[in-house]
Order: sequence, then structure tokens, then C-alpha cells
Amino acid sequence: MASHSHHADEFEQTGNIPKAQTKVIWKTFFILCALTAVEFAFAFMMDAGTLRNAIFIGLTLVKAFYIVGEFMHLKHETKGLIWAVLVPTVLLVWLLVALLVEGTFYGESVFNYFN
Repeated sequence: MASHSHHADEFEQTGNIPKAQTKVIWKTFFILCALTAVEFAFAFMMDAGTLRNAIFIGLTLVKAFYIVGEFMHLKHETKGLIWAVLVPTVLLVWLLVALLVEGTFYGESVFNYFN
């Protein structure tokens, strides 16, 4: 399991209630807020297109991985558990992209056949 300390262990050992980790929470808030502000900036400064969509998808993935690592404490776990979560997630995203691409291709080819 992970090698980070637990607040309950600290209370049992010292008898003192540990301080809240508000610095970590605020740091996470400001990082996510900055990434969201960058997304808004791209939304209003760039024309709609593939590049803007790719930037949105990239920033959304960065935020998702940061949230999973920080709030779900995955960054504190062993590498084996991280890979056990990451590999199926990547394969699921690949499946969704493949299905959307193939679905669009099939729909276009059927419409072209009948027109």
C-alpha cells in the first residue's frame, strides 16, 4: 500500500490533532482555476476548429489526471495500481474514439450510397 502518513496515526502517536492541509487544497484550486482560465482564453481568442478542439481535449485530460492524482490520492499509490487504472482508461478512450470514427465513416458511406 502507499507509504504516506495518515492523520489518525499521527493522533494516536502524539495525542495532537493534526492541522488541516488547506495549503494543498488551495494549491489544487489555483492550478485547476488557472487551467480553466487558459481554456476560456482559448475559447474566446481562437476560431472554432480542430486545433482549438485538440487544445480543449488536452487541457481537459491534464485537469482530469490532476484531479485523479490529487483528490483520489492516486499519485501516492504504487506504480502497479497506477498502471492498473491507467491502461484500461487509455484503452477505453481509444475504443470510444475508434467507435466514433468508424460510426462517422459508416454514416457518410451510407448517405453517399443513397444519394
